[in-house]
Amino acid sequence: MGPRDSGRLDAGDGHRVYWEEWGSPAGKPAVVLHGGPGSGCDSWWTTRFDLDAYRVVLVDQRGCGRSLPHAGHDLAALQANTTHHLIADLERLRETLRIERWLVLGASWGSTLGLAYAQAHPESVSEIVLWSVVTTTRREVEWVTRHVGRYFPGEWERLRDGVPPRDREGNLALAYSRLLTGSDAEVCERAAIDWCRWEDFHMRTHPDDPPDERFEDPVFRLCFARLVTHYWANAAWLEEGSLIAGAGALGGIPAVLVHGRLDLSAPVDVPWRLARAWPGAELIVVDTEGHRGGQAMKSAVIDALRRFAGRG
Repeated sequence: MGPRDSGRLDAGDGHRVYWEEWGSPAGKPAVVLHGGPGSGCDSWWTTRFDLDAYRVVLVDQRGCGRSLPHAGHDLAALQANTTHHLIADLERLRETLRIERWLVLGASWGSTLGLAYAQAHPESVSEIVLWSVVTTTRREVEWVTRHVGRYFPGEWERLRDGVPPRDREGNLALAYSRLLTGSDAEVCERAAIDWCRWEDFHMRTHPDDPPDERFEDPVFRLCFARLVTHYWANAAWLEEGSLIAGAGALGGIPAVLVHGRLDLSAPVDVPWRLARAWPGAELIVVDTEGHRGGQAMKSAVIDALRRFAGRG
């Protein structure tokens, strides 16, 4: 089974955003927001849904996946590429597909984008399901690029030492972003390898967790590293703490938040504080899993989508 429709949305600013539809044309609309930024929206996301009950829209956010231009090839992909541009893309796509409201499913960075989108356009959102929840604040970026290194000091030192000495005490995401967007291809490649090695390491929950095979692809690796550092260096262009502060306005939107207790990349205090600020939001904490999730987190997401499938 594959998508029943696909295309590229002319999003303006030279960007063409790839999308595809799966499932029933008469089903409950849902949009999937991938992580990264830069991961792209693979078809495995559709396995979370009952495709007889849902009309699922997958989107490759600006600069990655099958969207054009691609950050693994062209630095133009980073131009006009902010959270606010992605929010506008989602609204334009919803209107293009003639969808009145849709469920939002997002993971990791996709949870930040989902929250920002829902707060900007609550009338467009029917329900929200988020897992491995982050809000991409400066505090969270500082944690994942510096303080989590207390658990992995050797690996973190390699990350730090990948940037010039003058930059090692500052914003590491910004320092890597500069390396990744310079004119020296070898420097870009080295920085992408160093950055993605760190990403792969801190997201593993157990020592025997397999590495992320996507990072073996040099184009994916460069795209991912460029987009993540581009967004993290700027704390997603959001006012610090604004997504939790604004969560009260989402009180009429049913929501399920799923998070792993063992998530070192994104500690559980973030979804905990979000759930406290969001009237009616349900927080499910899985004690045995981390940022990538596992069977228990997958089951919690599937159960939430099954429950919401019958809502009008």
